[in-house]
Amino acid sequence: MFIPRYLLFVVLTLLLTGWIGYNTYATTQLLRTWRPPSNPLLHPLETVVRLLLIAGCIALGWLSGLDWPVLGWTAPDPWAQIALGILIGATLGTLFLFATRWVVKHTGERYYSPLVLDLIVPKDRRELVLTALAMVTVVLLEELLFRSLLVGGMTPLLPGPLLVLGVGILFGLLHSPQGTWGMAGAALAGMILGALFLLAGSLLLPSIAHYVANMVQVSVAYRERARRSAGLLPERLA
Repeated sequence: MFIPRYLLFVVLTLLLTGWIGYNTYATTQLLRTWRPPSNPLLHPLETVVRLLLIAGCIALGWLSGLDWPVLGWTAPDPWAQIALGILIGATLGTLFLFATRWVVKHTGERYYSPLVLDLIVPKDRRELVLTALAMVTVVLLEELLFRSLLVGGMTPLLPGPLLVLGVGILFGLLHSPQGTWGMAGAALAGMILGALFLLAGSLLLPSIAHYVANMVQVSVAYRERARRSAGLLPERLA
């Protein structure tokens, strides 16, 4: 029999997920007619909101009453997890980068929109450092919500593998501004990160892999923007 504390955790976590989903949908609609004047990752208000959401996820984890290992808030053999996370993240980032280029080369931007990546690509080295720091909060928020709370936190209700599958699909849907391929790629990445979470019993491994994969794509896009500015590349790669 479930205690009210855990039921409150489930309700509030689902409400938070729904709120984020709604805001993602609203952002998708807004970006069809409007572009932010600067990198949205670096906006002070966006940073404050992310930090508040991170604090909210931690509070929800505490509210659940679940043991820390269930939520992935432990890190057995951390250096091994960090090393493996770097390797997996670099591999994932590279594979998705080449896959995305193949999709764009053969279909144009019919199935993939580079809009989000273009918005967050740093304009100079200083912004690259700031973006790398901001990405820490982005990854931490997503891993706390999608792996710790929605997978680990819901295991008293559903089997872990089923949660990994369902949450992975949800993770993909929330990347709708990136188009059909962007959602499919994110869903697959979400399932892989969820599997890593279950296998490691820790948020550390999927968080490192997630961060490195994101930064591989951002760093390559930054390098290509710099080369285009110098006239070494055309405005958009084929």
